[in-house]
Amino acid sequence: MDFKLSREHEMLRKSVRDYAKKEIVPTAAERDEEAKFDRETMFDKLAELELTGIIFPEKYGGVESDYLSYVIAVEELSKACASTGVTLSAHTSLGSNPIYLFGNEEQKEKFLKPLAEGKKMGCLGLTEPEAGSDAGGTQATAKLEGDEWVLNGSKNFITNGGEAEINVALFRTDENAEKKHKGISAFIVESDAPGFSVGKKEDKLGIKSSPTRELVFNNCRVPRENLLGEQGEGFKIAMKTLDGGRIGIAAQALGIAQGAYEEALNYAKKRKQFGTSITNFQAVQFKLADMATQIDAARMLVYRAAFNVDSGMPYTKEAAMAKMYASDIAMWVTTEAVQVLGGYGYVKDYPVERMMRDAKITQIYEGTNEIQRVVIGSNIIK
Repeated sequence: MDFKLSREHEMLRKSVRDYAKKEIVPTAAERDEEAKFDRETMFDKLAELELTGIIFPEKYGGVESDYLSYVIAVEELSKACASTGVTLSAHTSLGSNPIYLFGNEEQKEKFLKPLAEGKKMGCLGLTEPEAGSDAGGTQATAKLEGDEWVLNGSKNFITNGGEAEINVALFRTDENAEKKHKGISAFIVESDAPGFSVGKKEDKLGIKSSPTRELVFNNCRVPRENLLGEQGEGFKIAMKTLDGGRIGIAAQALGIAQGAYEEALNYAKKRKQFGTSITNFQAVQFKLADMATQIDAARMLVYRAAFNVDSGMPYTKEAAMAKMYASDIAMWVTTEAVQVLGGYGYVKDYPVERMMRDAKITQIYEGTNEIQRVVIGSNIIK
């Protein structure tokens, strides 16, 4: 067992870190304050760095790297700005990967290639007002009329919603299915499809410069060939997609935690109280020691999940463990970082305030951490 990253992984980390420090960090606070999505900085330049297609084959516009490389990229971006990290994560894991895993050659050429090249952005439309943790509760419908599917319903809380040109979305195609999850199918919907529109923009606690919108389908028509996979396979596609997506969110949480820890450590080294650096106080040392240890533990879980993907091993349980643990640690570390900075941690002059707000969502999306425990438990007892 080798815990040392390869030279290629280290080079990738440095490349993404350098870009993040130069281009992302200087504008992160402003974008957060204005809830502004800067597509050039947060997506287009990631395409120039060949990150938007990092895990996909070259023939589909990607660079054919491994899942660990993708995790490292999301981690480094999220350390600088969690909104940027999740933009790449949602585009890759949720918008592009289901097309790679379940699409036919024509779909991969038409849709996956521009996604991997970063010419278009992707997202996944799964959540509905009555279908969050219960993905089988999908109520949006799709009916075949001639050579077109007619889609009706809405999806909410969609990361990259309104910016994505290619949307993978789940609809009920069989109201009479014996089990509700068997009547769901997946579709590829281009944002210029007739009947497609973007609804409410969410005003969020954190990741404020990441676009989160409602997707509306009002007699939206897509070609028959835009069915992804087989009819009735939608639930299976969604679950497989979320397995990979959870690793991306775990990497985002890991990056947030690492960023907050580094801010706390650097501040503690400079801050003096009672005539000495606060790093000389055991209470502060213990906080920093616990942060460093918990982050390393989270990193091992996240990297193991990525390793399982790359090795062709099962990773449903490992992805759930990584997402659950890393997100809980991100929330705890950012809270402790605010505490280390004291009053300065509570004001916007320092990024730990933003990081704490950003960390909370990682415990919620891609399946709440309560759902992760259900997934882990079901895999343990089967």
